[in-house]
Amino acid sequence: MAGGRTLSHLSSGALRVGGVGSGGGNLCFALFVVAVLVFTIIAATYQPDDPLLHSPAAASGLASFLTSTSNATFLSDPSVLRTGEDFLNSSSNSTSAVAGTEAAPFIELSDINSTVASAAVVPVCDPAAPVDCADPELFHLLMRAAIEALPDIHFYRFGKPVAVPGGPGSCDMAWRFRPKDATRPMFYRDYRRFHLTQSANCGLSVSKVDDFHSGVNARKRRGSKPDHAGEDSAFGAKKADETTAAVPVVGEPVNDTLPVIDSESAFAAGRYLIYMGGGDRCNSMNHYLWSFLCALGEAQYLNRTLVMDMKICLSSMYTLTGQNEEDKDFRLYFDFEHLKHSAPVIDQSQFWTDWGKWHEKDGLSLYYVDDFKVTPMKLADVKDALIMRKFDDVGPDNYWYRVCEGETESVIQRPWHLLWKSRRLMEIVSAIASRMNWDFDSVHIVRGEKVKNAELWPHLAVDTSPESLLVTLKDKIEEGRHLYIATNEPDTSFFEPLKEAYTTYFLDDFKDLWGENSEWYLETKELNNGVPVEFDGYMRVEVDTEVFLRGKRQLETFNDLTNDCKDGVHTCSTSS
Repeated sequence: MAGGRTLSHLSSGALRVGGVGSGGGNLCFALFVVAVLVFTIIAATYQPDDPLLHSPAAASGLASFLTSTSNATFLSDPSVLRTGEDFLNSSSNSTSAVAGTEAAPFIELSDINSTVASAAVVPVCDPAAPVDCADPELFHLLMRAAIEALPDIHFYRFGKPVAVPGGPGSCDMAWRFRPKDATRPMFYRDYRRFHLTQSANCGLSVSKVDDFHSGVNARKRRGSKPDHAGEDSAFGAKKADETTAAVPVVGEPVNDTLPVIDSESAFAAGRYLIYMGGGDRCNSMNHYLWSFLCALGEAQYLNRTLVMDMKICLSSMYTLTGQNEEDKDFRLYFDFEHLKHSAPVIDQSQFWTDWGKWHEKDGLSLYYVDDFKVTPMKLADVKDALIMRKFDDVGPDNYWYRVCEGETESVIQRPWHLLWKSRRLMEIVSAIASRMNWDFDSVHIVRGEKVKNAELWPHLAVDTSPESLLVTLKDKIEEGRHLYIATNEPDTSFFEPLKEAYTTYFLDDFKDLWGENSEWYLETKELNNGVPVEFDGYMRVEVDTEVFLRGKRQLETFNDLTNDCKDGVHTCSTSS
């Protein structure tokens, strides 16, 4: 019993001690929780000094970085950017300037503003100091000004700004471009003068951008050498690439000198084809080209160099005298530089000079063909150095194009892609379109002799009268637009009433582009051995047609203005 009581007493005592221990644990736990909360609050709110800011230089550099308004992309790479389209707003038309390629990511113009705003701010400023055209920040300013001044073109590549001697507040800059609505596979080159104004703190702004081809110091000269091997000195890019090799670049210097075989061994190793005689001369230019491209196609098929006569006869239909005119240089009408780089050709006079010197010495033989019915396929195995096709003077079997008829038609393909219009003439086209800011509509109005023949064209005279034209055009072209009128009507004052609704232009409104002070006049005179070249009827047709094709809206006489057929009554095709 005693033992029992003792155990009960001890148990009761133990229970009392356990109660006291539990109360002390709760208090400790509460104190722990409070400490954790205090520590968490202190940790969350405590801001120790950043050791990076203890250094005055580091603090200054970081503060400068955080408050800088410059664009690091431009400052870290002062090289010329490849395409002006990269600086268009992303909200604008994102069509690539290079057909068939993906447009580069856009950099908004607002990204340039901060750079331009501080471009010329320096600690010590002299507002009278000449402008440094080589400054990369100034390049961005000129590029932005060009994009804003010419909204209807896509810029493809900008050149480096060039200082203007004697013009401390001006810079010249060049670029390549294509019209936004272009349908022709062609690039253009322009170079303009930018006039700059300088504020009291030497901040620069563009006050004026001059007209087409005004920045003559940025013009690439013929024969100029690149800054680096394989690069174009004006644009800092490869001279030829897949983008530009397939299309002409209007505005680049033309090198259409005649090719020369520089050694006897090279001449003896060659194989040649020549067409002689025939009745193709002095026919229409379409006839000439149909025959010439047949000869060129056969030369390509036989893997031979075409010996071509660089002197052509211009038909009386294109001359001011009304007479056929001989000895017109092929290069006045077509791009010989492209042709000689794309196909093996040699000038006839140069060939005969070399042939006379070396054919007997080197045992070079001639294979003579006097019948156009001898097909190119039958000549494929001929080993002689020269194949000569001789054509009679009696028609109609004396035309060169007869070679490409019959069974040959499916074998010989005329290489039309090798024949481009003269880039000198295309430069005039570019200048005309630029004067209208590449923002114009065009209409082709055929009159001439056709309006006098009411039997074949009964409605043409009335449908192309100014009164009818005003009614027709108002339904198709918005009033107030620039309207280029390509026409064979000799008296352009006939269309005077159209000025009520449109600002009208005709080819002769731009005659200064081929006048005595023009680049075209001086270059063609040099090409023609110092004799001035007449801007003849075929040149007028080429230029008039090409300007027409650059209009944003194009209206043709026999499709849009009249129900008459192009070739007379009952000749309209079912599609028209």
